[in-house]
Amino acid sequence: MATQEQVTGTWILISIYMALILYFVIRGALKTKSISDYAIGSLRFSPTTVGLSLAAAMTSAATFVINPGFIANFGVGAFISYGIVFPAAAILSLIVLTKNFRKYGETVKALTLAQWIGKRYNSGAYALFMAFLSLLLITFIVLIIVAITKVLSKSLNISEMYILSGIVIFVFGYMMFGGANSMVYTNTIQALIMFLVAFILLGSGYEHFSNGITGFLDKLSRIDPQLARTTYPSSPLFRDLYEIVFAQFIVGIAVVVQPHIITKSLLLKKDSEVNRFLVVATVVEIIFFLVVITGFYARIEFPDLIIGGASIKNDGIIPAYVIAVFSNGKLAVIVGLIVVLGLISAGMSTLEGLIQAVSTTITSDIVKPIFGRKIKAEKTYITINKFSIGVLAVIAFFMSWDQLVNPRLSVALLAQNGVYAYFSAAFVPVLFGIFFKNVKIKAPFIASVTAIIIHFGIYYFLPYLVEGFGWNFGWFTKYLTGTIRNPAIASSTAIIISSFVGLGIHWYEKQKMKK
Repeated sequence: MATQEQVTGTWILISIYMALILYFVIRGALKTKSISDYAIGSLRFSPTTVGLSLAAAMTSAATFVINPGFIANFGVGAFISYGIVFPAAAILSLIVLTKNFRKYGETVKALTLAQWIGKRYNSGAYALFMAFLSLLLITFIVLIIVAITKVLSKSLNISEMYILSGIVIFVFGYMMFGGANSMVYTNTIQALIMFLVAFILLGSGYEHFSNGITGFLDKLSRIDPQLARTTYPSSPLFRDLYEIVFAQFIVGIAVVVQPHIITKSLLLKKDSEVNRFLVVATVVEIIFFLVVITGFYARIEFPDLIIGGASIKNDGIIPAYVIAVFSNGKLAVIVGLIVVLGLISAGMSTLEGLIQAVSTTITSDIVKPIFGRKIKAEKTYITINKFSIGVLAVIAFFMSWDQLVNPRLSVALLAQNGVYAYFSAAFVPVLFGIFFKNVKIKAPFIASVTAIIIHFGIYYFLPYLVEGFGWNFGWFTKYLTGTIRNPAIASSTAIIISSFVGLGIHWYEKQKMKK
């Protein structure tokens, strides 16, 4: 449990943080006159500010709170996956895709990813299809809410139910008014806090390296020999290099096509600002992604992952580590409070982006195409957007509560299953739309449908065939067994097959045109 000093200090910091957020929300709300202002802003932002905003939105509570728990549980294999392969692929993809996506986004004045796809292929139906698929991003909203709830509950010694209620009311409440005009500023503040906290967390276990990397790995090996190996054969997620490297690399490349990430470049007003935007985002993201190393420190701190006689769940490992390590002495408590604020900031930054992206998609890409003839006033769409945020809040609350009281290995599995399915379907249309000319809609659309069918088919249907009927899929069978399965396997397979399907149809259509 947190000490009284930690509880009091956390309340003070949270109060200041909330006041600062509300200041920027009110400032941004005064400039928000239309749904376009809410989505991409009406103010001019510097490329450094937008780059920091992207870094904060892209890394999130998953990087600072949830993923380090996997490293604590499964060691070096998990670190290679989440700390090296995934970041490298995501950053590479971001650099390659951003400039071209921005060029077309500027041309068609797209506010959302679904809108971008619809206009790129001149199809309102395709835009509507992608808009409905974007509702899968609610699972990522749930992950972040659960992570923040865990951190605050341990820091304030308050029931998770009360913390969850407060988070949902506060965040969804202010997101009804702020939008892009306030979010870039709040994200920048959050990114700066996260930047400081990243160095604090990375340095919190420096003494474990007193005997070098070898000595550090020896400490892990004495706890569990598998922790120091590049694979963790008994893990449900990091059993071999296919799972750790290949699947994660494919997922990392595709993760960038999430709407709260790839559309961030549309906030820039000039093409000349893109390079500085990418440099800032890349450097800061690398530091943020390395924070997962803290999971090693936590495992050394809690060798048996037990505290007070109770086992620590994956998602509670980092909150428990922070409370334990930063509790001795006033200076340590102050530093610990800054770390708590950083963990909250890591969640809030992405949570804001997701709420903005999903609500804007509901308003612009679902409500407007279906009911647009009956709605004339722009203010009506702003009201609808606020209502959609309220509905999202209710859904997110109940899903988050279920994850808190009925946890599986981690809330990350729920989030990954939903989010990975979404960007698996979005990957081909974005890729073809950026790099190919004269693409018939048939190719990307069938690829999107294929990706969804394969992702959920591998995650739910094939395991049923294996466990219920004894079907054998060779070396792939081991990924289809057990109560916990890796969404990266389903997603990477869906991305690869759907890409080949899309390429095949595109080639076939081009051959037909030549005849």
